[in-house]
Amino acid sequence: MNLTDLADRFGSDKGSTKHRYAELYQMLFLPHRERALNFLEMGLQIGGPEHGNSADRQTTDAPSVRMWLEYFPEARIFGLDVSDFSWFQDPRFTFLRCNMDERENIRAAAEALPELDIVIDDASHASHHQQFAFLELFPRLASGGLYIIEDLRWQPATYERPGITRTGDLFRVYSESGVFRHSDPAMAAEFSALRADISGCFVFQAHYNKGLRDQVAVIHKR
Repeated sequence: MNLTDLADRFGSDKGSTKHRYAELYQMLFLPHRERALNFLEMGLQIGGPEHGNSADRQTTDAPSVRMWLEYFPEARIFGLDVSDFSWFQDPRFTFLRCNMDERENIRAAAEALPELDIVIDDASHASHHQQFAFLELFPRLASGGLYIIEDLRWQPATYERPGITRTGDLFRVYSESGVFRHSDPAMAAEFSALRADISGCFVFQAHYNKGLRDQVAVIHKR
């Protein structure tokens, strides 16, 4: 089963028509496809408050959730979003509604989750949302688990906080130097405390073209 084909069939922007993340994910996920793993994706449909719409917008589809349910036939799929997707019903799907602008909300959501094997952050793309989520959820990742952050090159004006180190820069510098550098020393210390649990960190440019800006980070847990 090819994940790019599934992404294109379900209308996910992870497929060949836009980001092409499915090409990378096919390589990473295929050995785990038949496992009874716990999989979390944050951000379930484009068009939320990061694009100026209400968090209470009417959601109409969850293309990547449908894709993951078919790709991982034994997995439990968890979805987190600021908008309501509770209408999406499947025996292997659990929805959590969460406003990621407050770290306490992410922490509460994390406490409701089991140990995770794969996490994908495709939510608002605001740097502090991505970083709060990583600090709360990476410790809940199983040994050998994968934590992925998408769309590093775009941060929404509606959410992005001035002066914060961008997540793409944070992980690119770490991948090159083994050191986390952040404009907030307390955040730098929190990320540095997780270094012993990181066995690999890879940052890929948009469309895997080295001439383009950072687009997706993959962090592997020791």
